[in-house]
Amino acid sequence: MSYLNFRRAQAAGPEAGARIAAFLAGYSIEVMPRTLDAIPDLRALLPAGTRVYIAQVGDTPITDMVIAAARLRREGFEPMPHFPARIIRDRAMLADWIARYTGEAGVREALLIGGGVTTPAGEYDNSMQLLETGLFDGFTRLHVAGHPEGNRDIDPDDSGRGVMAALRWKQAFAERSDARMAIVTQFAFESAPVIAWADRLAAEGIALPIHIGVAGPAKLQTLIRFAISCGVGPSLRVLQRRARDVTKLVKPYEPTELVAELAAHKARHPGFGIEAVHLFPLGGIRASADWAARHGAADAQSARLKETP
Repeated sequence: MSYLNFRRAQAAGPEAGARIAAFLAGYSIEVMPRTLDAIPDLRALLPAGTRVYIAQVGDTPITDMVIAAARLRREGFEPMPHFPARIIRDRAMLADWIARYTGEAGVREALLIGGGVTTPAGEYDNSMQLLETGLFDGFTRLHVAGHPEGNRDIDPDDSGRGVMAALRWKQAFAERSDARMAIVTQFAFESAPVIAWADRLAAEGIALPIHIGVAGPAKLQTLIRFAISCGVGPSLRVLQRRARDVTKLVKPYEPTELVAELAAHKARHPGFGIEAVHLFPLGGIRASADWAARHGAADAQSARLKETP
């Protein structure tokens, strides 16, 4: 039996639904200001208190980002805006963003990332430089990026050495910071690379909790396009296999199998480093929220949010 088929067999059974619900408890989701504008009231879709990342994409004005964060706060959610290092020109610009987010929207959490652009706009090239400014002192949570299938922007030779060195630095920073820190990852479509990556981090002494990126329900063509543009690696073959099955081309992809396999692994290994699921709503916010609700996330989510600061 192949590794993947073994995982499928382990994930199946009468307890699978309960495992999935428990694994999805405390999930987060990502929005952009323009996608958020299309939802009249997010409270109809997400459990109260859900962490909602706000993606800084392209030339989205900071005013729109702050307005989105303030709306999320008003509706009872925890906004976590992106801070992409390579589009921030200098310390003054970073300080202005932080002042606006905290002053106008009550933001106390942030995701710090490199930013995915080739040429930095100014003095910052990576999230470590942002952390070193000290401007995020007082934030309760600071998340950083993770790449279970590698990041060729950092490691062109695909060795993973640069990424691992950066994570060691961030682990050391977390140990001297008052903020709670975690790694939120790029999405993947196969459990084996994710499990191997998480186990490697543990072996390297990197104990930051992992919030695993999962692509929400979407058309197969949409997922393949996003996967290629975001540099998703080996697990892209899952989508490619699906594309060869004509009967599945007309059906939206759902991440149930992936989540079931990871949930089963977590149930067998409680110390496994994944702490939460982060949904990328590539097929729309409503589709991802409905999928999570169908799998029992809402009740489990409410229970966990009462326990987790």
